[in-house]
Amino acid sequence: MATEYGQGYGLGSGSGFPGHTGERHHRLPAGLRAPFEARSWREFGYVLVGLPVGILLFTYAVTMVSLGAGLLVTFLGVPVLAAALAGCRGFGAMERARARALLGLRVSEPEPLRLKKQGAMGWMGAVLKSGASWRSLLYAVLQFPWSVFSFVVAVNVWAFGWAMLTYPLWFWVFPMYAGQDGLQLYGDETHRVYLDNPFEIAVTALVGLLFTLATPWLVRALTTVDRVMVHGLLGPSRLATRVVELESDRGVVVDTAAADLRRIERDLHDGAQARLVNLAMDLGLAKEKLKEDPRAAAVMVGEAHGEVKTALQELRDLARGIHPAVLTDRGLDAALSSVASRCTVPVRVEVDLAERPASAIEGIAYFTVSELLQNVSKHARATSAAVEVWRVENRLMLQVVDNGVGGADASAGSGLAGLAERLDAVDGILVVDSPAGGPTRITAELPWRNEPLTG
Repeated sequence: MATEYGQGYGLGSGSGFPGHTGERHHRLPAGLRAPFEARSWREFGYVLVGLPVGILLFTYAVTMVSLGAGLLVTFLGVPVLAAALAGCRGFGAMERARARALLGLRVSEPEPLRLKKQGAMGWMGAVLKSGASWRSLLYAVLQFPWSVFSFVVAVNVWAFGWAMLTYPLWFWVFPMYAGQDGLQLYGDETHRVYLDNPFEIAVTALVGLLFTLATPWLVRALTTVDRVMVHGLLGPSRLATRVVELESDRGVVVDTAAADLRRIERDLHDGAQARLVNLAMDLGLAKEKLKEDPRAAAVMVGEAHGEVKTALQELRDLARGIHPAVLTDRGLDAALSSVASRCTVPVRVEVDLAERPASAIEGIAYFTVSELLQNVSKHARATSAAVEVWRVENRLMLQVVDNGVGGADASAGSGLAGLAERLDAVDGILVVDSPAGGPTRITAELPWRNEPLTG
C-alpha cells in the first residue's frame, strides 16, 4: 500500500525488540537497566554464537569455492561451485532466522531462483546467475572476521566489567582461602603492587560498574553492523524489490484501465446510447405523423430536441470524466475550481504552482481531488472543505481537508484503498489523517516529472 513506509523490524507488542512501539514506564533509566534487560542478553548471545557460526560459514565457503574453482578445468567444477552457492543460500536462511530470534530483525527472503529450463543444468545455471547466491557467499566470507572481532571485544569487555564490579566479593573470599594479598596489578622479583585497601577496592568496583553499564551499548553497536550485513546481503536486493513493485504496479494500472473502459462502456450503453436509440424511434414516429397530424409531430420533435440536449450533456459529462478540456487548456487551478463548484459544500481552492507538471501527473492529481471531494459530498457530513496544491522540489503535493465527522480509513477496503493503489502505481503516496469526530486531512504526493509551462 502506498500509505505505508519502509520495512518493519518489530515482532509485536512486548517483544522488547527494536521496532516495538508499545510504551512501558520504567523507574530506572535505560542506562542503568540495560545490563539486566533481556534484549541486551539476546544481543550478547548473538555475538557469542556468531563466532562458531562464522567459523562454520567461512570454512564451508572457502573450501567449497576453492574446490569448485580448482575443478573448473573439468566439468565437475560447475556442479561443485553451484552446490557451494546453494549451501551459502541455505546458511543465509539460517542467519536470517538467527537474526530474527535474537535481534528481532525481520528480513524478507531474497528473490527465488529463475529456472529458464528444467533439470540439473537449469538449476545450476539459475544458482550461478543469481545475485542472491553471490551475496550469500560474500556474507559467509565477511561474517567470519567481523564475528572474531565482535566476539573478542564483547567477551573481554563483559568479563572485565563484571570481574571488576564483583571484585570486593571475591577479594573477601580469596584472602580467606588462598592467602592472596589482593588483585595483583604488577609484580617482579623485587616489587609487587596489589589492590588491597578499601579505597582501591571501591575505585575498582566503580570502574567495573562503568564498564558493566557500557557493555550492552557496545554490544548493541557491534550488532548494528550485523544487522546491516544481514539486511544488505541476505535480503532481497533493491533492484529485485523494485522489479516486484513495478510488476505489481503494472497489474494495478492494467486493472484500473480495464475498469475505466468498462465504466465508459456502461455509461455509454446505459446513458447516451439509450437516449439516442429512443431519439431515433421518436423521430421515426414523428416522421410518420408529419402528414397526418402535424401538430402532434411538432410536439414529438420538440421532445426529441430535449432528448438531444440531455444526450449531449451526458456525453460532455462522460468526456469530462475521461479528461476534462479545462484541465488541458487552463491547468489544475481552473480544473479544480470547476470540480469544487460542483461539490455540495463550499470549497476553498489554492493552487501554488509556477509551472505545470507532466500531463499524466496533472490528470491523476485532478481525478484524485475529484474523488476526494465526492467523498466529502457523500460521506463527510461537512460544512466546508479546502483543497491546496503546491510543489516541493520534484514532488507535487495536494491536500484535501474537511470539517466533517472523520473516520475515513484507507485500509478498510474503501475507495481510498483503490485511490492509494492508483497513486502507488506512479510512485505516489496517500496519507490519511481522519480521527473520529474529524477533521479529515488527506494528503497525496506525486512525482513531478517536469513539463514546461505552455499557454
